[in-house]
Amino acid sequence: MGLELYLDLLSQPCRALYIFARSNNIPFEFKRVQLAKGQHKTEEFRKVNVLMKVPALRDGSFTLAESIAILLYLVQKFKTPDHWYPADLQKRARVDEYLSWQHVNIRAKGSKLFLSKVLLPLITGQPLPPEKLEFATEELNVALKQFEEKFLQDKPFIAGSEVSLADLVALVELMQPVCAGYALFEERPKLAAWRGRVEEAVGKQLFLEAHQEIMNVKNLTADQFAPELMENFKQQLLKQN
Repeated sequence: MGLELYLDLLSQPCRALYIFARSNNIPFEFKRVQLAKGQHKTEEFRKVNVLMKVPALRDGSFTLAESIAILLYLVQKFKTPDHWYPADLQKRARVDEYLSWQHVNIRAKGSKLFLSKVLLPLITGQPLPPEKLEFATEELNVALKQFEEKFLQDKPFIAGSEVSLADLVALVELMQPVCAGYALFEERPKLAAWRGRVEEAVGKQLFLEAHQEIMNVKNLTADQFAPELMENFKQQLLKQN
């Protein structure tokens, strides 16, 4: 049994893994797990990841959860080019620093805006009140300012002159609110130029392929979700907002 990656490309961490594996010619079997249909809640998937979340990896009898752990596993197993996760202590520390920071900042704030603009109206049938949407947008703007000033600064990439795992993880997260209709790159030339460099580094066609489904997210309809998930989603989203 070869390497298997269990992914749903609507998910940011899943896209990061997909792009990383494909851009590094890592052989894997793409096991699609459709979150909207509740396929992550099946007993079959539970054997792969007891946490019932994607992404997940199976490599023979070995299974692994959590996207950052999976990325680091692939880096080391397949000895990918050094720039992804540099051997240089300080460059690697820059990558680790961003990956440690991003969970409750870029990821959390970008996801909240995406869910507020796309999923909540879909499930409840009502748009989020403008003041709450504005608050969610401002939270993300604060994180974006920190990202520019602390992590990107005037460098081509987060760890210096070459793309790393930090850049890939950052960009797929930022594409989530973009695909929900928030044009966050339009008035941020530094971020827009960085985005272009990251896409070029991984391959623009591959990047587009990985984001094709999320770019069409506004075409989602409530009947595409498993009925048993709808109420659970609704309660979680209303609690967050």
